[in-house]
Amino acid sequence: MRVKAVVAYDGNAYYGFQKQNNTSQTIASAIEKALHSLHIDSHIVASGRTDTGVHATGQIIHFDLPEFWKDLNKLKCELNKKLHGIRFKHIMHVSQKFHARFSAKKRLYRYVFKTDQPSVFEENYISFYPAFDKTLLQQALACFEGEHDFDYFRKTGTPTHTTVRKIYYARYRQHRRYHLIYFQANGFLRSQVRMMIDAAMDCASGALPIEALREQIACKKRHTTKLAPPNGLYLARITY
Repeated sequence: MRVKAVVAYDGNAYYGFQKQNNTSQTIASAIEKALHSLHIDSHIVASGRTDTGVHATGQIIHFDLPEFWKDLNKLKCELNKKLHGIRFKHIMHVSQKFHARFSAKKRLYRYVFKTDQPSVFEENYISFYPAFDKTLLQQALACFEGEHDFDYFRKTGTPTHTTVRKIYYARYRQHRRYHLIYFQANGFLRSQVRMMIDAAMDCASGALPIEALREQIACKKRHTTKLAPPNGLYLARITY
């Protein structure tokens, strides 16, 4: 009996989503430990990985339940009692053909930052960038839209059959003192979002010409490999 779950988590307490050999302090390990304590031996599959320090408000996972777990609301409550910094928002029945990763059509990330130093209560959840030109930022983000080979915008080390991704939109908006960047795509490479954000902010500050950004997107020349701080990044929504 397959179920799909919407999960939110605070990435500060964990070394990323994916299970690792050298630590059990990952989101996936914590969730599977909680499931096993409820006599659910299924491994979980997620829509995608997130880096250390990256958060989620709408991560999607699937796993298979034994027949005796019929009350999904009770299951959600029991899991939330056992987990810290991780919250199951919804659990629902799905077809056995559903796959959290391969069935996904679109993925949306949101990045939140301020141009003044975040308070002590914000610093784990909001990033900081100094003053910037909003018009240049919007121009830089527009360069990413469409289908491109993003081989120059990724960390190596994770095998993938293609580095081509389609970005449906890359947008900026401001809400009071908070600045937000949104990327929606059919998929992302390892650390791609953080690398694109930092490159766009370099353009917005005048440190990187827009033409240089276009060269890197076209895989002609690599101008920057810096990553935006992880604490402002949220996996926001998965569309199926």
